[in-house]
Amino acid sequence: MRPIDSETATLAQVRAAIDQVDAELAALLERRAALAATVQRIKPVGGHRGRDPEREAAIVAAMAPLAPSLSREHLTKIMNAVIEAGIDASGV
Repeated sequence: MRPIDSETATLAQVRAAIDQVDAELAALLERRAALAATVQRIKPVGGHRGRDPEREAAIVAAMAPLAPSLSREHLTKIMNAVIEAGIDASGV
């Protein structure tokens, strides 16, 4: 899809671009959830199943330079939701 010119784009064009991004995001979230489920199965049970705050902080730190318009606070909220949903989907 071609880049959107924010000065001349119509509402329909921008919404179509958002729909395309959402489709790509859905595929990536599906892939991430499958990988997270694998991680949950591989992890040892001794207190390490579920959430890992240090790993989550590292994920946000790695993503921050790739999404400079989003603050770390916003990335943390987004990734918290993604991680929780992935764990819920894995049945842990």
